[in-house]
Amino acid sequence: MKTKSGLWNSILENRVIYLMLLPGLFFLVVFALYPISWIMKNMFYHYTSYGDYDFIGLQNFAKLVTDSMFWNAVLNTVIYAIGKMVLTIPIAFLLAYVLNTKFRGRMIFRTVFFMPTIISVSVMSMVFYLIFNPYNGTVNQMLMQLGLIARPINWFDGKMSMTTVLLVAIWGAVGNYMIYFLSGLQTIPRDVYESAEIDGATGWAKLRYITIPMMAPITQMVVMLALTQAFKDYENILVLTGGGPNGKTEVLYLYIYRLLFPMGDAGGATVLQYGYGSAVSFATAVLVGVITIFYLRWSKRMSETY
Repeated sequence: MKTKSGLWNSILENRVIYLMLLPGLFFLVVFALYPISWIMKNMFYHYTSYGDYDFIGLQNFAKLVTDSMFWNAVLNTVIYAIGKMVLTIPIAFLLAYVLNTKFRGRMIFRTVFFMPTIISVSVMSMVFYLIFNPYNGTVNQMLMQLGLIARPINWFDGKMSMTTVLLVAIWGAVGNYMIYFLSGLQTIPRDVYESAEIDGATGWAKLRYITIPMMAPITQMVVMLALTQAFKDYENILVLTGGGPNGKTEVLYLYIYRLLFPMGDAGGATVLQYGYGSAVSFATAVLVGVITIFYLRWSKRMSETY
């Protein structure tokens, strides 16, 4: 066991290492540990309009069970997450597969497809809001000029609202997962393909029996990242539809945002609800955690099977 002087000497000898770790530790405490502790404390309280907290035990969770807006947000989140994953991952893999082949200008295409991932989500969503604007948006004008529609379509109303939100989300995410797939494709040894070609394997056979199986670890990681990210999305929905119409695009993180930062609109809260918002945040974290654990166990079982 080290003495105090020995411990202090060890710290001095490794002071450069500790100084380099200090910024990361600071951000971990400020942006992770403190918010978690704040949530864990306030989910048992009710925040009053006078700035006081009243201890109410598990009443926030009892309210959550019967909250129709919460369960509507859960349903919309599941629909959004599944729709985004089912469309984004195959498109990203297809783009990576094509861009992994040698042709002139492929670096330009890689840059173009990756570019949306570095654009601010709010800025990107605002641009698409103008493009899909029901009155003078580019999409409606183009479709009317081509004679495909007779009148403008309201892309933010009814069933079209979720479709529009998904289209924007896919456009913003596909480039990121494309890079993961592209890095995985480049790790497959060329000798494997050459051996398959000698045995007479066609392009489809190489894709089915070599590429896809050898890409399984990368695919599992991409699916997990896409799953967790889809459950956390809300910025694009906030800008495009605000959760409307009538809660058709209200997702869990947007609902939490409304509770903790009320905007005073027809679809959200008008007063601060720190206690209930904390309870919804905790329940959402548990839900995402359970789904992630279930997926990890399932993917591990599939890896052991095949």
